[in-house]
Amino acid sequence: MNILLIGSGGREHALAWRLSQSPSCDKLFACPGNPGIGEVAELVAIDVSDHAAIVDFCTANAITFVVVGPEAPLVDGLGDSLRGAGIKVFGPNANAAVLEGSKGFVKDLCARENIPTAAYARHTDKAKAHADLARFGLPVVIKADGLAAGKGVIIAETADEAREAIEHMFEGGFGDAGAEVVIEEFMTGEEVSFFAISDGTHVIPFGSAQDHKRVGDGDTGPNTGGMGAYSPAPVFTDALETEVMQRIIDPTVKAMARDGRPYSGVFFAGLMLTSEGPKLIEYNCRFGDPECQVLMMRFEGDLVELLQAAASEGGLANADRPELSEDYALTVVMAANGYPGTPEKGGHIKFGNVGDARVFHAGTAITNGQLTANGGRVLNVTATGGTVTEAQAAAYAAVEAIDFPSGFCRRDIGWREVARERTDAK
Repeated sequence: MNILLIGSGGREHALAWRLSQSPSCDKLFACPGNPGIGEVAELVAIDVSDHAAIVDFCTANAITFVVVGPEAPLVDGLGDSLRGAGIKVFGPNANAAVLEGSKGFVKDLCARENIPTAAYARHTDKAKAHADLARFGLPVVIKADGLAAGKGVIIAETADEAREAIEHMFEGGFGDAGAEVVIEEFMTGEEVSFFAISDGTHVIPFGSAQDHKRVGDGDTGPNTGGMGAYSPAPVFTDALETEVMQRIIDPTVKAMARDGRPYSGVFFAGLMLTSEGPKLIEYNCRFGDPECQVLMMRFEGDLVELLQAAASEGGLANADRPELSEDYALTVVMAANGYPGTPEKGGHIKFGNVGDARVFHAGTAITNGQLTANGGRVLNVTATGGTVTEAQAAAYAAVEAIDFPSGFCRRDIGWREVARERTDAK
């Protein structure tokens, strides 16, 4: 079959790499893609927001299956447009993608379904939001309700920081995403990313990972879209997975179906492992980035077959959980100087011998025949090993083989688990 992949980042490069390996993939297209994706797919220059043009391209090129990588097209209803044209899609319709499109919607759903999460309040009035701060204590979490490219969350340590965050959001600091603000209780614990695949009725676990959001070593500096990740997360035990499926994921699938919003695609649940048990931080309606990169490194099945099953009503009724390697995978994000502020674009990139590591392109371009940086997060250097320590060493050895003078990376990806492995070894 002919397949179209929507997206242009490291997540999409990892998906393209796996999709292209499927025996059922005759030809893979990517819109808009990037130079790395272009090695396994034909790149297509179409405005993703032009749904009619995407549908016309699919019809003209006998494309019967579309995989949507990023969240924005899903929230915008691209899945609805494609399904309306009789084309199978991996990814939810807009009324289900609201799980990522509105943080307030998710909090209300959790309250109705008794899903464990942090205490919260929703506000569209700035004065009322300020007045409500006192009951949450400090630190406090201030979130823009809508999509903000992974940056619309501020953890305020002081009352002044909380007030500034509310002002920033209501004054348009995150565009329309901040027209409504969600104030949340600060949760203490270790964060884990958990993924599950659903066909709208049935749901199966996919895997776990741990992301590193802060820009600097030691989890310092501002939040980013993610500076690295590893999978699996040993702290997320089989018992915790069972609890999360029973108390968080399953109730969500049932509630969404009951409310006429059947969710077909991947659930990305950001979790906090608190002293009271796992609690939902938020949902995303797509694979994480950079979590997808480490999950795809471990995935051992036919990705097209799995995603097509999820795109079919009842397709996962008798499905086994996906097969993942027992090895660990770790990815290091190489970003352009200035990120997460204004990244320096145009920096030249040259690859040396990265060994068995795989480099996924996240923000690159070809300029005058030279590979250059064209975004904030530029490369995802990904490696595997029998332990997180081994995977970390292999990934950083590959980083050293890449000449990217105008870029930088964190040097401690996987630090929590590496420290635990060292302690266990003593």
